[in-house]
Amino acid sequence: MAFLGLTDLGGYHCFDYDACREAGAAMATDYRQGDPFPHVVVDDFLDRDFLRRVLGEFPDSAGRDYFDRDQERLKFQFRPDQCAGPHTRMLFAELNSRAFLAFLSEMTGIRGLIADPYHAGAGLHETRRGGHLGIHADFPHHGRMKVERRLNLLIYLNEDWSPDYGGALELWDRAMKARCRSVLPEIGRAVVFSTDRDTFHGHPEPLACPPGRSRRSIATYYYTAVTAPLPEIERSTDFRVRPGSGDRADWRMRLHNLKSDWIPPVLQRRRREPLSPVAGQGAEA
Repeated sequence: MAFLGLTDLGGYHCFDYDACREAGAAMATDYRQGDPFPHVVVDDFLDRDFLRRVLGEFPDSAGRDYFDRDQERLKFQFRPDQCAGPHTRMLFAELNSRAFLAFLSEMTGIRGLIADPYHAGAGLHETRRGGHLGIHADFPHHGRMKVERRLNLLIYLNEDWSPDYGGALELWDRAMKARCRSVLPEIGRAVVFSTDRDTFHGHPEPLACPPGRSRRSIATYYYTAVTAPLPEIERSTDFRVRPGSGDRADWRMRLHNLKSDWIPPVLQRRRREPLSPVAGQGAEA
């Protein structure tokens, strides 16, 4: 039986508000006591048959652009509006619904959560054989909505996923000294975790799944309103190097984030002012 049920309203499947609140309250202690940072792992989070329908609608990544650098390789992303399947569209609509926000708020204690209709960085994710995602802390703000990122939700779509394939989600301590938890990406398993500057996670080892297989997941992110003006130079994803590994540092992004943290706001604004009267030729962060 699924942890959260979806009610069929004549073809449209939706969450029940009261059931979501009750389920969130039941998980609150586990979530808030999560180590190395607040999180929870839930098996059979949603009905597996429904998730199999989503998996059957997964877009073909052949010929698509993907991330291909030292920190993230062979990773594809598809926004919900890039997906033609009705079950996929329904699910993302419900993951942004009032009922699901109530589940998250009851579980985490975070009030005023805001869903992202733009799905920045979210949607369906796929990593092919040989690909990986380095350990990182996520971008802290939504550039378009000007809100603060607070939570990540991941739901996995991988049938019969062997530990030998790799691809486990790793949660690292805030000092980046040790891996504290490893979560195999099996179908129906969900992970919800808090996001901050030091909530480090990823699947850093190259996938060793058989040819023709890939690591697939659903990802959505949740935000709250900010209480102070955001910096002109926005922090970006902060990739880190595991001790004793062959990971390569992302020095360009580290420099960018240092500028965000240390350049006074007035100077940041000046950097973004046009350097000449030529239209559109402003300084870019």
